[in-house]
Amino acid sequence: MDLALLGRTLMKLGEASIPTEGIGGHGTSAQSVIIVAADIKAHPGTPVKDVAARTGFPQSKVSACVARLREAGAVETHTDPADRRRTLISPARTASPRVAEVRSADIDGVLTRVLEDPERLDEVKAALRVLAEHLGPSALTRLGD
Repeated sequence: MDLALLGRTLMKLGEASIPTEGIGGHGTSAQSVIIVAADIKAHPGTPVKDVAARTGFPQSKVSACVARLREAGAVETHTDPADRRRTLISPARTASPRVAEVRSADIDGVLTRVLEDPERLDEVKAALRVLAEHLGPSALTRLGD
């Protein structure tokens, strides 16, 4: 099995399930924003520099993703009390309406469109739940460099 190809396919399916009505254009891809959001969730109170190091993205790309996430109400930023020149990023304490909308997005329609046998939708969703349980964002932390 080509894990990289499966991962890319799952990422594209996830992106396709995100509602996009009324959010306008952005210079950052949904995939980049998702990766940055997952890193921030796994490492709350983190500076942009550290997110860039963990994701492999340039700091400018991480900053653009953080701006998009802040605009959506998904993250909050605050000045680092230990170094006032640094900004720390954390998941928002309360989900904004946009974040709640994305989190509640239904994947059934996307999966039904791409499955060769739509009758297996429940089986595929069960498999995805198992993968999510065992291979969530914290798995990347355990992987290390």
